Amino acid sequence: MDIALWAAQILLAGVFLGSGVVKSIWPKDRVIASGQTGVAPFPQPVIRLVAAAELCGAAGLIAPWATGIAPLLTPAAAIGLSVVMIGALISHSALLRADRRAGRGSREARNLAVNTVILALCLFVAIGRL
Repeated sequence: MDIALWAAQILLAGVFLGSGVVKSIWPKDRVIASGQTGVAPFPQPVIRLVAAAELCGAAGLIAPWATGIAPLLTPAAAIGLSVVMIGALISHSALLRADRRAGRGSREARNLAVNTVILALCLFVAIGRL
């Protein structure tokens, strides 16, 4: 079980590190063009705040458990990132509904599926490390 948890933590840390870096340095239109369409309804300062949460969460998934210093921060980071993913699911759901109402094709269904998997992994780490 420990190996599966570590694998999930490393995978999630990589995902959130990449996403956080992109959201923190790229302008909104470039983030959207990269496939992270869930940021579309939000102003740039909110996107930067989410980026900071993702970067802190990525560090929190690995460092506390690896060092043994405040290991409770690892499941706390996983819970915090779960909240971020719930927000992403809500945003992508709204975008999917808008695309369907407008009769446009959309990749939001795929984004919802990916976000659901990431949320499940976050919950797996949170529960497993508690």
